[in-house]
Amino acid sequence: MSAGPRGAVERLGARARTSIEGAGRAARFVGETVRATRDVATWGPEATRQARILGVDSLPIAAFIAVFTGIVLSLLASYSFTGAVPLYFVGTLVEKTITMELAPVLTGLALAGRVGANIAAELGTMRVTEQIDALETLTYDPQAFLVVPRVLAGTVMFPVVVGLSMVVGVGAGWVASIALLDLSTYDFQRGLRLFFQPFDVQYGLVKSASFGTAVTLIGSLHGMKAGGGAQGVGRAATNAVVYSAVMILVLDAFWAVFWLLGRGT
Repeated sequence: MSAGPRGAVERLGARARTSIEGAGRAARFVGETVRATRDVATWGPEATRQARILGVDSLPIAAFIAVFTGIVLSLLASYSFTGAVPLYFVGTLVEKTITMELAPVLTGLALAGRVGANIAAELGTMRVTEQIDALETLTYDPQAFLVVPRVLAGTVMFPVVVGLSMVVGVGAGWVASIALLDLSTYDFQRGLRLFFQPFDVQYGLVKSASFGTAVTLIGSLHGMKAGGGAQGVGRAATNAVVYSAVMILVLDAFWAVFWLLGRGT
């Protein structure tokens, strides 16, 4: 085998080994996090503070995104339905699209940047300044004290943030329909109620809970393994955002295939 093909095979093997090792580290990290949930006395007092930081402080940006999403959707629906579909179907499109897809995904992507980067940077700074080593010296379990409260807070609070986003988005679509389109409140509500099902909201909230778990786990993983000073912390924050965004899209497709495929048949 010539040096060229041999080198290509070696590089491919090295990348495959690195990927497998990374998957193994991630699986071990998840297992350690699950194990640490038993230590309620350690993570319990911190969970409330993390819920405020990850959830309550994220409400303004979620509402801001939802307002413009609802406005754009109502105008897009009006443009698409012109002369072919009754205009009251604007309410149907706004409700279905926001509750089942755009509110969970757009809010999740925004929080991947805010929450994922924040967790990775915070834990990465603690790692490079040896604060995590100090916790271990004091017999604290870093997984229970640092990771578990963030993951639980993200899992619980992401649906709360997305729920607000749903309400604000549909409300913004209703206001835009009245103010900018030739549509009455009765017609918008008629379209909204026509095909509404409680499953629409349930589906969006369950998706958002899985997004919250993924974003906080990925941010914690990259933060806990950060190294190399300030540059390493920045790299950990960047990787947390990128991998969180990719995982949100993967989970979005997973839930669509797992939960939606065949439901309407």
